[in-house]
Amino acid sequence: MRTCLVVDDSSVVRKIARRILEEMAFEVVEAEDGEQALEICQRGLPDAVLLDWNMPVMDGYDFLGRLRRLPGGEGPKVVFCTTENDIDHISRALNAGANEYIMKPFDKDIVSAKFQEVGLIQAMSSESA
Repeated sequence: MRTCLVVDDSSVVRKIARRILEEMAFEVVEAEDGEQALEICQRGLPDAVLLDWNMPVMDGYDFLGRLRRLPGGEGPKVVFCTTENDIDHISRALNAGANEYIMKPFDKDIVSAKFQEVGLIQAMSSESA
C-alpha cells in the first residue's frame, strides 16, 4: 500500500487529510511539525508528503530542504498544502523541490487532482480501486 505523510500542526487538518487519503487507498502517517516528519522519513520514506508551510519547531520549507538531502529523499512526491498563496511562496516551494501546491481549504477533488498531476494516482471513476 502507498503511504502518505501528512505534516500539519493542526489536528483538524490532519484528520480531514487522513480521511481523504484513506479513501484514495493511502496508508497515512501523521506529524505535527517538520522535525517530527523528518524523524519519520529517516526511518522510512513515504510515497507522498502533504506538507503545511507554517508550523512550530521546523516549518515545511525547512523540512522539504532536509528531506531532499536524505538518501532517496528526492523520491517522495511533496505537495505543499498551505494558506500561503503569494507567488513568492509558491515559487520558493517549487524551487526547493515541491512537486505541487494546494491552497487551504482543500477537499478530496483538489487533493485527487494534484495527486494525479504528480503521478501518485491514476484518474479513476468515483469507485475506489
